[in-house]
Amino acid sequence: MPSLSLLIKPSSGGCNMRCQYCFYHDEQVNRETFSYGFMSEETLEILIKKALEYATVQCTFGFQGGEPTLRGLDFYHKVVELQKRYNVHNVQISNAIQTNGMLIDNRWAKFLHDNHFLVGLSLDGTKNVHDGNRLDLEGRGTFNRVLQAAQKLSAHKVDFNVLTVVTNLTADSITKIYNFYRRSDLLYQQYIPCLDPLEAERGVSSYFLTPEKYAKFLKILFDLWYRDVTQGKFIYIRYFENLVGMLMGHRPESCGLSGQCAIQNVIEADGSVYPCDFYCLDQWKLGNIREQDFRELIESETARRFLTEGRSENEKCRGCRFGSVCRGGCRRDREPLDGSENYFCMAYKEFFGYALPRLQEMARTIQKAEMERFR
Repeated sequence: MPSLSLLIKPSSGGCNMRCQYCFYHDEQVNRETFSYGFMSEETLEILIKKALEYATVQCTFGFQGGEPTLRGLDFYHKVVELQKRYNVHNVQISNAIQTNGMLIDNRWAKFLHDNHFLVGLSLDGTKNVHDGNRLDLEGRGTFNRVLQAAQKLSAHKVDFNVLTVVTNLTADSITKIYNFYRRSDLLYQQYIPCLDPLEAERGVSSYFLTPEKYAKFLKILFDLWYRDVTQGKFIYIRYFENLVGMLMGHRPESCGLSGQCAIQNVIEADGSVYPCDFYCLDQWKLGNIREQDFRELIESETARRFLTEGRSENEKCRGCRFGSVCRGGCRRDREPLDGSENYFCMAYKEFFGYALPRLQEMARTIQKAEMERFR
């Protein structure tokens, strides 16, 4: 019985910011159609109807961009209305939105709270780090405006986390960033390494992240997190939480830790469907939801080829003592797919050599506590 997860781009790659490291802008310039504009309500209705015909257990609707709030609040009221109308199997519906926060006001915050949207807020730590890459259309820093959005979300009790892109500057500043997040009560955190442009040499962009700096970043962040959680102070860091869960035998919910690509069902504003947010390129287009249903798209030859090529099959990975927790990492960091190891392989080896014993200890402690609770 299928569940379904969607990543919808209602504003295509349209955005009210010009982040230096935007991977989606890079994809846009590498395909025939740069932008698909705004998604129509007709396309929205078709995709929600077909999604809820296909899903029989759970359906997750994620909204991303570009900047998805550019489509306007009325669009999301329509989302909720159509989900109620077409939920023919009475499945569990979850909604999430990833935003830069520039348009988040009290009306938006109230809507997100009242309709139980999980929000990812893009924030790159302290002001000097954030404003180094995350600029508005006039080239001005956006830190103060994003922080105001966080305050509005908190005031309306919206469930949200901060998403921080890791560059060399982030790695050098992670202690200050972590302490700033703690002081600001931003306790739910995600960190993702920045991507270099498609087919570009790694480590030459202005915002690049080297394996050496990423290793340093992971070790320092882990020490800070481990100190707090072992002292009973709550803080959630998605990557570390996934690792502990894996060591307890759970399946990771983070794509890059699965060792195998999955079909994410990324839906562009015109209804075009792609397998992954990092591969919204012409050669990976699965079809269009206006013309096909989800079963056809997921079982298409292009989808099968994407999954086959996305397996981590590097010989060094199979013999690595950390293979069961690293699992080869994200496909984009293994490009070109010629058997090369992950660009950050050295960083992961150094990190796991440093932190794995403590991660294993945490997993054992949690499992023991769970067993005692059910006695």
